Amino acid sequence: MNKLIMLGWVAIALIAVGSVLGLAVLPADALQGEVQRLLYVHVPVAWVMMLAFFVVFLMSILYLVQRRLKWDLLAVSAAELGVFAAVLTLILGTLWGRPTWGIWWAWDPRITTTALLVPIYTGYLVVRSMTEDPDRRARWAAVIGLIAFVQVPIVYMSVFWWRSLHQPPSSPQSMWSAYGLVMMLGFVAYTLAFAYLWLRRYRLAATELELELSGPEEG
Repeated sequence: MNKLIMLGWVAIALIAVGSVLGLAVLPADALQGEVQRLLYVHVPVAWVMMLAFFVVFLMSILYLVQRRLKWDLLAVSAAELGVFAAVLTLILGTLWGRPTWGIWWAWDPRITTTALLVPIYTGYLVVRSMTEDPDRRARWAAVIGLIAFVQVPIVYMSVFWWRSLHQPPSSPQSMWSAYGLVMMLGFVAYTLAFAYLWLRRYRLAATELELELSGPEEG
C-alpha cells in the first residue's frame, strides 16, 4: 500500500478512536458538562492551525534561500489548510463559548487574534493570484509568509499578555489523566491528518504547476 494512503488511514483510525473515547467513553466534565467534549476536537484543530502556519513560515524561508518552487508549493498547500483550520477553530470555539460564557462571540484577545489569522493568510492566497509568473508569485508569497507568521506567537501568548475570558493552555497537571491522554491522542491524530492532506495538496499543486509551465496544448 502507498505510504501516503497508509498515513491517511492511520489518521482516520486515530481520529475515530479519539472521537469514540471523547464522546462515548469518558464521562462529562464535572464543571463544563457535555460541552467539554468539543475540546477534544477544538484544541487539536487549533494546534494544526498553528502548525500549518509555521510550515508556511519555514517553507517561505527555504524558498528565499534556495529559490526552488517546491518550497513555495509546500507553503501554499499548508496555508490553505491553515486557513481552513483557523475557520474551524473559530466555529468550534463559538459552539463551546455559547453555553460556557453565555455568548456566541466575545472580543477576547485570544479569539480576536485568532480571527485575524483568517484575513491575513487569505490575503497571502489572494496575492498569489495577482501574477502569473511562478517565481514572482513565490517570491511575493514567501515575503508575506514570513511577515504573517508574527501573528501566530501573538495568538499563543495572548492569554498571558492580556486579561482574557479564554482559559490558558491546559497541561497534564490541570486535567484528569484520562482527559489528557485522549487530548494527546487528538494531537497525534490531527497532526497525521494534516500531514496527509498537506502532502496530497502538494502533489496536486505540483501537477498544476507542471501544466501551467507546459502552456496550452496545440489543437
